[in-house]
Amino acid sequence: MAKTGSLPSFVKANDESKTQRPSREEAEAAVRTLIRWAGDDPDREGLVGTPDRVVRSYEEFFAGYDEDPVGMLERTFEETDGYDEMVVLRDIRLESHCEHHMVPIIGKAHVAYLPGKRVVGISKLARVIEVYAKRLQIQEKLTAQVANTLQAVLQPRGVAVVIEAAHQCMTTRGIRKPGVTMVTSRMLGAFRDDPRTRSEFLAMIGGAGQRRSGGDD
Repeated sequence: MAKTGSLPSFVKANDESKTQRPSREEAEAAVRTLIRWAGDDPDREGLVGTPDRVVRSYEEFFAGYDEDPVGMLERTFEETDGYDEMVVLRDIRLESHCEHHMVPIIGKAHVAYLPGKRVVGISKLARVIEVYAKRLQIQEKLTAQVANTLQAVLQPRGVAVVIEAAHQCMTTRGIRKPGVTMVTSRMLGAFRDDPRTRSEFLAMIGGAGQRRSGGDD
């Protein structure tokens, strides 16, 4: 195993500075306020335990603020017997929350890299996606965070990330257009510079990254 060297400042900056959090009691009180604002009684039988359940759910939904994606990648392997071809993980389940409306973003991610001198355990690639996803997000930023971190920490010859997801801020409110999928991509190194490498990756994941769309209201 090998440990990576010092990281560029932009990767360290990917992990937003933590703000001082309210207490659990304050968080539960905020949920009670929202229940009252919605027009219901937080003290009725069906809702009396809801503030506690919501706070515990938020601990799961936003666990990524307490985890370090860089640290997950710092233990790597150099014994690859010369393997230098593409490493691809596709159809990684993704669950996040829109930072504009705090409603779910549900989809899948595809990630690839071309190893330089070392590789990383494949589960770590999925974990990096999960850590960034378990924060309030926009899909464009999530895509860039994953790609930038993999490139800086692993120092491969290139990184590619494609995310396909449905945003409930668009499908269940506002314009209400169910079935719409947003596709974002971030190509670095050989995936950006070499059309053949990029095409090989897109063929492996089914060509999803050839469709790029975006938007939020």
